[in-house]
Amino acid sequence: MTASHARKPPRVGDSPAVRRTLIASVLVVGALLIFAPLAVILVQAFSRGVEVFAATIALPDTRHAIWLTVATALTAVPINTAFGLAAAWAITKFDFRGKRLLLVVIEIPFSISPIVAGVAYLFVYGLQGLFGPALDAAGVKVLFALPGIVLASMFVTAPFVARELIPLMQAQGRDLEEAATSLGASGWRTFFSVTLPNIRWALLYGVVLCNARVMGEFGAVSVVSGNIRGQTNTLPLHVELLYHDYNTVGAFAAASILTVLAIVTIVAKLLLERRGAGRGGRPSLAAPSPAKPEPARVATP
Repeated sequence: MTASHARKPPRVGDSPAVRRTLIASVLVVGALLIFAPLAVILVQAFSRGVEVFAATIALPDTRHAIWLTVATALTAVPINTAFGLAAAWAITKFDFRGKRLLLVVIEIPFSISPIVAGVAYLFVYGLQGLFGPALDAAGVKVLFALPGIVLASMFVTAPFVARELIPLMQAQGRDLEEAATSLGASGWRTFFSVTLPNIRWALLYGVVLCNARVMGEFGAVSVVSGNIRGQTNTLPLHVELLYHDYNTVGAFAAASILTVLAIVTIVAKLLLERRGAGRGGRPSLAAPSPAKPEPARVATP
């Protein structure tokens, strides 16, 4: 090999000075944009002591906002999980007309502003909307109540589970399911015994992301909830309400709950990624490992 071929052109970042500069820049930007705001939230929340923090959290409006946020997550996340599973199963395991259209529909919530989605729900379920008069005549209240909050949260978070499952299930293919079916397994048996074990970590990864987004959703919920104090305010809306009331400590105390939730979500996300979930890595198929070949025997004369 000649000297010209042995020498490779330098790559960006090969120099130690460049690497150190890039790492320092990332650390500084991360400290200013992420760690500093989180630290300010926690410091301000406990600025008047633990007693004031506990008393603020124990206020009826704050407790109702926490309850409403949890109730919304407990309703929206399981439904979106079932939707994501069904959509991923249909797209990756079957061939049918409209598959690309279904993929586009799943991606719509990511391309539409949450506030626009909330306004769209007003024109569908509001008193002047498409179904509003019929719902009002039947005594069913959707907007400015829990159903409207759940619907808006479901719309915003609908793609999370499906987006995590579809690439994984496409990479896995259909061989294991077809083998199970050929051996006489039913559809449910195939799903629970073959498909679900291979996608469990990616499924949990999508559920964690979906839950975090539901609890932190602001835009769409602020439109359909009506911001009624103590009735339709979720925790993010309650933080804004306290801040506009110049109750800084109360606002930061309520925001600290969302901060702790964000930290727990990040930790859960990292643990699941170590298990092979998420887009950074994919779990291996639950197929039996090949048997080791036996050593060859030499025939004696």
